[in-house]
Amino acid sequence: MELQNKLDPRGCLTIANQEEISFPVSRVFYVYAVPEDSERAVHAHRTTEQFVIAIHGSFSLDLTDGQKTRTYLMNEPTRGVYVPPMIWDRLYDFTPDAICLVFASTPYDESDYIRDWDSYLEVMKEIRG
Repeated sequence: MELQNKLDPRGCLTIANQEEISFPVSRVFYVYAVPEDSERAVHAHRTTEQFVIAIHGSFSLDLTDGQKTRTYLMNEPTRGVYVPPMIWDRLYDFTPDAICLVFASTPYDESDYIRDWDSYLEVMKEIRG
C-alpha cells in the first residue's frame, strides 16, 4: 500500500492516515540496529493486525499462511504492507541502517502469539478443516 508522500524543499513528509492502515491503531513500535544475519518476528498473531513500513534502510518480509509465501523487499518509506491475523511473518536481511516501523491493532499480549512453526501449522490445519 502506498502512503501519502509530501515533497518539500525542507525534507520529505510521509503520512499514514487511518484509511491506509485500515484498522484502529493500539500500539506502535519500531525495530532497529538488528545484527547481521538476524531475524525478527518469526511468529503469527491470533488476532492482531499489523502494518509494516521500512522507514529507513531495507529488509525483507516473508508472509505465509503455511501453504503460500509472499516476499516483499521493504525499502521505501512510502510503502507499507498489511499483515492480517494468522499469517506467519519473518523479517530478515536488514541493512545496518534499517528501521522497521509497525502499527498494531492490539496492545502487547503474549497469548496472541504463535511462536512455534509446527504449532502454527497445526492451528492452520484446524482452521482449514
